[in-house]
Parts: sequence; C-alpha cells; structure tokens
Amino acid sequence: MKKKITHILAGREKQITKEETIRQPLPHVDFRFANPFIVLHHLGPKQIEVGQKLRIHPHPHRGFAPVTFQLQGEGYHKDSAGHDAVIKAGDVQWMFAGKGILHSEGPTQEMLDKGGVQELIQLWINVPAANKWDEPTYQQAAKSQQPNVLQQDGVNLLLASGEYDGQVGPLKTYTPVTSIVGEIEKGRQVQFNATSGYWTLLYIAKGSVTINQEQADQYKLVVFEKDNDEIILTACEDAQILFLSAEPIDEPVAAKENFVMNTIEEANQAIVDYKAGLFGKLNF
Repeated sequence: MKKKITHILAGREKQITKEETIRQPLPHVDFRFANPFIVLHHLGPKQIEVGQKLRIHPHPHRGFAPVTFQLQGEGYHKDSAGHDAVIKAGDVQWMFAGKGILHSEGPTQEMLDKGGVQELIQLWINVPAANKWDEPTYQQAAKSQQPNVLQQDGVNLLLASGEYDGQVGPLKTYTPVTSIVGEIEKGRQVQFNATSGYWTLLYIAKGSVTINQEQADQYKLVVFEKDNDEIILTACEDAQILFLSAEPIDEPVAAKENFVMNTIEEANQAIVDYKAGLFGKLNF
C-alpha cells in the first residue's frame, strides 16, 4: 500500500560560516528528527570564482556520521584521524566521527584556481549509543562504484548504501540505511519501496515531482509515515532526488552545536572535551 506523506518541509536559509549559506529542511520547526536522520543541509548550486578562497576551518564532531553527496564540483576532506581525500560529482563520502574528530572541508584547491559550480548535500546520520565511542572511520564511494537501481530509460539512480533492487551499496552503516541519489527525466515514473516501520524521506534537489499524487518542488523534503511501503514518483520536470530509508534508532537525541549524543550532559561534555584538546589537531 502507498505510504502517506506526513510533512513537506521547506529548507530555510542558514549561514554556517561567514562565507557559506545552506538550505536546511531538517531539523524543521514542524518536524525535529527522523532518527537516524538528524540534519540535512543543501549547499549550492554556487558559483566558485577563479582565485576565491573558501575553506571550512577545522571543527569537531562526536557521536554520528556526517555524509556528503557531491552533486556538482569537487570537495576535499581532511581530518585529525589522518584521512585526506577528494570527492568529485557523483561521489559520496561517509565520515564516522565516533568518540571525536576534527575535520575540514570545502572546494578543492584546483576548483578554487579554475572556478566552477559547487553543490552538495550533507546528512548527519546518527548511530546507536553503543557505538558513539567507537574509533572514527572514513569511507568514500566513487560514482562508478555505486550500482544503478530501478533501471529504465530516463532514470539514473545510484545506490550509495544499503540493499535495494537486488543490489548492495558500497558504503557500510551501523544500522540499516538505504540512500539513493540521482536523476529522473520529465514524465518518467518510478516506484520506490521502503520497509514498513522504517523512516523514509525524499529530498528534491532539483525540479518538481508528484509523489503519491501530491506535488513537491525543488528544495522540499518529504517525510512519509512509517506504515506501508509504496511510493510512486513522477517527474513533472527533470528532477534530481535523494531517497532515504532507515531502521529507526529508538533512543533519545541530544543534538547541540556539532555533536549528536543521547543526553544534554553528554553533549555538554563533548564541548568541554573539544576545548580541552581531546579531539586532536588538524592543519589545513
């Protein structure tokens, strides 16, 4: 049976650094979390001018995974656990902050030198309390490593994580998380299926679609009921979407600044630990 839509959330503009403004549909005043999905940020599309200087200074995280879907352009990643990588359009990176990490990100030096369009979606994906103190890790998947799912003419959807349509995504997760990103041409129809009882979200990065006969436009995040399993999507114009479905983590969430813990005391302790230098050092 078709999943009912419970919310269609518009992303509000939020300034995250002096130079960077993103759209944030999650969390929202009308809907807080779909745990493990805590935050969704959409940056761009933004024109990078030749010679521009854009770097997000090293900042801390603990207790969750910041996950980046690079839609256009290219970005670098560097962290205090020693990971140093670049992702290009279509690639995905999955940094698990664990017990604590510093990282820096932004357009690559090559992109700053040459200019171009930068666009990405970043998710904050939670983990159970039992894993929040694990060692930090880093994964990335090139566009070519992500299998195509729901294949048909005019549809290009790539599976980054989870199991779907007989395929397995390359990125590994603590709890079941299915993430699919890609393009659907105008007039094409796709049927998504999600496990009943799971949180299921769909973000429209570009274009306009109807979902189970309700319209959702660019920059909207659609939240579905947990019951039932069927989603029928038709592209009203060329569209780019991110489909997410995950087993709920039924634990308290205390999200404060750059930390996602289970209690406010744990979040406050993370701030203290960061100020005490326990997250290491990072030159960028």
